[in-house]
Amino acid sequence: MTGYTMLRNGGVGNGGQTCMLRWSNRIRLTWLSFTLFIILVFFPLIAHYYLTTLDEADEAGKRIFGPRAGNELCEVKHVLDLCRIRESVSEELLQLEAKRQELNSEIAKLNLKIEACKKSIENAKQDLLQLKNVISQTEHSYKELMAQNQPKLSLPIRLLPEKDDAGLPPPKVIRGCRLHNCFDYSRCPLTSGFPVYVYDSDQFAFGSYLDPLVKQAFQATARANVYVTENADIACLYVILVGEIQEPVVLRPAELEKQLSSLPHWRTDGHNHVIINLSRKSDTQNLLYNVSTGRAMVAQSTFYASQYRPGFDLVVSPLVHAMSEPNFMEIPPQVPVKRKYLFTFQGEKIESLRSSLQEARSFEEEMEGDPPADYDDRIIATFKAVQDSRLDQVLVEFTCKNQPKASLPTEWALCGEREDRLELLKLSTFALIITPGDPHLVISSGCATRLFEALEVGAVPVVLGEQVQLPYQGMLQWNEAALVVPKPRVTEVHFLLRSLSDSDLLAMRRQGRFLWETYFSTADSIFNTVLAMIRTRIQIPAAPIREEAAAEIPHRSGKAAGTDPNMADNGDLDLGPVETEPPYASPKYLRNFTLTVTDFYRSWNSAPGPFHLFPHTPFDPVLPSEAKFLGSGTGFRPIGGGAGGSGKEFQAALGGNVPREQFTVVMLTYEREEVLMNSLERLNGLPYLNKVVVVWNSPKLPSEDLLWPDIGVPIMVVRTEKNSLNNRFLPWNEIETEAILSIDDDAHLRHDEIMFGFRVWREARDRIVGFPGRYHAWDIPHQSWLYNSNYSCELSMVLTGAAFFHKYYAYLYSYVMPQAIRDMVDEYINCEDIAMNFLVSHITRKPPIKVTSRWTFRCPGCPQALSHDDSHFHERHKCINFFVKVYGYMPLLYTQFRVDSVLFKTRLPHDKTKCFKFI
Repeated sequence: MTGYTMLRNGGVGNGGQTCMLRWSNRIRLTWLSFTLFIILVFFPLIAHYYLTTLDEADEAGKRIFGPRAGNELCEVKHVLDLCRIRESVSEELLQLEAKRQELNSEIAKLNLKIEACKKSIENAKQDLLQLKNVISQTEHSYKELMAQNQPKLSLPIRLLPEKDDAGLPPPKVIRGCRLHNCFDYSRCPLTSGFPVYVYDSDQFAFGSYLDPLVKQAFQATARANVYVTENADIACLYVILVGEIQEPVVLRPAELEKQLSSLPHWRTDGHNHVIINLSRKSDTQNLLYNVSTGRAMVAQSTFYASQYRPGFDLVVSPLVHAMSEPNFMEIPPQVPVKRKYLFTFQGEKIESLRSSLQEARSFEEEMEGDPPADYDDRIIATFKAVQDSRLDQVLVEFTCKNQPKASLPTEWALCGEREDRLELLKLSTFALIITPGDPHLVISSGCATRLFEALEVGAVPVVLGEQVQLPYQGMLQWNEAALVVPKPRVTEVHFLLRSLSDSDLLAMRRQGRFLWETYFSTADSIFNTVLAMIRTRIQIPAAPIREEAAAEIPHRSGKAAGTDPNMADNGDLDLGPVETEPPYASPKYLRNFTLTVTDFYRSWNSAPGPFHLFPHTPFDPVLPSEAKFLGSGTGFRPIGGGAGGSGKEFQAALGGNVPREQFTVVMLTYEREEVLMNSLERLNGLPYLNKVVVVWNSPKLPSEDLLWPDIGVPIMVVRTEKNSLNNRFLPWNEIETEAILSIDDDAHLRHDEIMFGFRVWREARDRIVGFPGRYHAWDIPHQSWLYNSNYSCELSMVLTGAAFFHKYYAYLYSYVMPQAIRDMVDEYINCEDIAMNFLVSHITRKPPIKVTSRWTFRCPGCPQALSHDDSHFHERHKCINFFVKVYGYMPLLYTQFRVDSVLFKTRLPHDKTKCFKFI
């Protein structure tokens, strides 16, 4: 105990205490080293092991402290940032994966739809094939039914005798010749086309005696006639010209008869021959008097009753204008209706039964005794009494101031020269024509000349003597253009003339002007009328009027046409079938062989109005029924319900009497390719459009690289021979529809406007139906007509830059309308639209129809047109006044009528759309 205490307290000594301290320090240093070794070696290993075990146990795979790709360990200070980046990238990867799976699902669905569409297409193809088969079978069945209902007819056998044909029994009396016993129908089958062979008069002896002007005019018109053939073996008719003979040559009847019998195809009796004797002067001799013409027809201006065969021979007009066209500037206007003199007459009777200069007995004394052998004395006394009474201003002269023209016995000879007679007739309301006193003289050249001159200057003929045979009588309704009064009624003539109303008088004057222009004025009109009369008598249909052959300009098409939003904005109005309907041509006029039989009486005896003869052709000016409208509407449809007449049914179909019909757009253009392409594109999707005919009016062809739009219908580009605005109205053979929409290349019309105009035109097919209206006005200070384009509630014209009209008017404009009008259009390069309005109003006596309130139709931004030129309106003023000269009066008619549709402005649902009103 003591020793231990000593040791502890240092009792052992200082050396023991020092050793203990040293040992204690060593132990502490060793422990500290060991502890540090353990901390520095084992703790990182344990921490690493723990952390590795923690990362491997993470189910979500979010290894924060685990090893990275490339054996790169995450640094401690960037752990949190890297973790956030990793979480963001992982989230984006998850979203992309979800989108990928969604797209794969959509692709699978679309593949299923594609397969379904393929199956639908296959089914549709099968259905279409079945429908085609059904249609084919239906058409075949229809043809079979039609064949059962129509008898099978074979064409008549053509009998062409190789030599003299004497098969017809001769008539008992030569004057008894009629068609049934003197005409060989076997040479003129219905399908023959009426071939006519014209002899060359120069090959025969009498040809050297013919008047050179008459012969030249006749040969020129024969060469241009559509019926004339050079093959005499197939001819139905043979024509020979024998007069007029030059003075002072006198051809003896026996000599002429011998020369006629020597004609190559005379065949012993001259059947199917026409002998024409044209008179150019009033004193033309009756060349064929006492000449045996056999079975040949005779056409001349002078006939005695002993030589005239009614229904067989023809009374023709004298050939006054042999080689010249009528000068319209010298023809007086048809208004005012009343002229200076009520009636006039100038003539002298060289040979009379009684003296015409002595005072005649009273009518009562004559009636008590024997009836007078000649009414000329009574006629003279009556008209002198009217002249002396001064109730009306008349001029009658029964003796000529100068030497009268040569005339036949008992015929009133003409006085003075032709120019002097015309000047007097221009001042006359009526022109007296006194027939010869000899009842055996059926017609004379002098009477025919008086009739010709009266019609030429607009003096209404008053023919005294009902026994006279006027030119083309039986074919023309002379009571619509002249007054034929029996001579015993001479005392009532003055009363009759005064009682005629102005409207009736103007109608007769217009009809007389029409007869003169169509059947009297030129050699063409006379020759065509003679052939048309014979052809009509034997009931052969007329040759179809020619159409202009369209010389197509090759062009590339394929550019898909866009749809202008302004063009397609139609609201709730359904314009028609928007599906691609194949072009449908208007039905052809197929009444070929029954036409002259069924329409003959109605056309000539029941035709309405003074212009019932207007639908003639240049080759057949007689028959009006040969160029009728190919079907016309019967007026507006009633308002209200009914099958096909209400709501959607009305909008979706044309309806009416022609439920299926299309129209053709005719567009005139001149070197404005960009404007033209835009206009064509605006037609894309237009219902009921058959085709577009582009009239390329420039000698320069379109650009070769120009790509034309594909609008769903054919586009025909037609090349013209010259730059003429008349080309707009040529009857191109490519136009297969009755309805024509004439439109300028810069016209800007919406589809609903066009469709509405088409619907209105179908209810008024004989009118011009369009959008921009104009009117004419009388300029009092200058005493002339003016063209006016100001806004007005009244109009008389519709511009054809945007208008519907019937193709029939294209024929009339190009072939029938006076050439002087077309020449003026070419001279001014203007006024073609005015000329068309004049023509239609002249024919129908109706004004045009304006649709909608649109007054202009120019597209915005288009190049300036010719109509903006300052001289444009001055030229149109001149055109109107010249056209009035040509027609002889102002044919334009005013109207305040405009057609609008309730559906055009009001947007109504289909179930509320019950009617289609015109206001």
